[in-house]
Amino acid sequence: MRSLVGLAAVVLAASLYLYSLSLYLPAGPRGPPAAGQRVDGTELGDPEEPRRLKFPSDLEELRELAELLQFYKREHTGYVLLLFSSAYLYKQSFAIPGSSFLNILAGAIFGPYEGLVLACVLTTVGSTMCYLLSQAFGKHYIVNLFPEKVSMFQGKVEENRDCLFFFLLFLRFFPMTPNWFLNMSAPIVNIPITFFFCSVFIGLLPYNFICVQTGVMLSEVSSLDDLVSWERLLQMLAIACAALVPGSLIRHFSHRRLKLDVQSENGLATDKKVQ
Repeated sequence: MRSLVGLAAVVLAASLYLYSLSLYLPAGPRGPPAAGQRVDGTELGDPEEPRRLKFPSDLEELRELAELLQFYKREHTGYVLLLFSSAYLYKQSFAIPGSSFLNILAGAIFGPYEGLVLACVLTTVGSTMCYLLSQAFGKHYIVNLFPEKVSMFQGKVEENRDCLFFFLLFLRFFPMTPNWFLNMSAPIVNIPITFFFCSVFIGLLPYNFICVQTGVMLSEVSSLDDLVSWERLLQMLAIACAALVPGSLIRHFSHRRLKLDVQSENGLATDKKVQ
């Protein structure tokens, strides 16, 4: 019971912080401009329809949010960085789905290089905070909720204990189980926090890279013709190739060193070393 109360207190404190941060939102652009109205960066539409910040649920909302935050970034860079980082860590720490949208948003707002660094750092720090919250408050409940998954994960960790770091990298590159479950179950199966931290940063780098580059292209594309141009197609091909290289290296290593579950035809997991 004390662990539930403690977790609830942490969630409440984080929620109040994020809410209070949103209260200091500077004055920004309004909604879509009325017919014949001038748009010049300071007056962006009907004052009766202010544009609000909210977590995006689809690409259209993501694009609108990117445009809104780009406006704020020009005028209030520090505030946007603090708000974005706080929202990202909130979602990641409490295993709330949607971090891919925020990675794309990082690229759209901060660009390819700053966006990638920011996405990697926030992903790693947020996942580590989830690890620590699970270690402090959630071990008993996670084992009760997912007994079979935790037991299977524990077995695979013990089998690959001699090359544990590369096993963790493999799970991030080729997830056989969701990242949120890995984050919460890692302290239960005695994965050292240093291994966990480094494996998240390196293992999710290709995924973050793809998302951030997608956000950069999203911010630059103004029409469908721009999206299907040869320049864009070659850019997407280069991004895909760059992301596949580290995954191929890890997969090559895993064939020789790691012991992984292989799904049989009847859906049951059979335990053998990958050849």
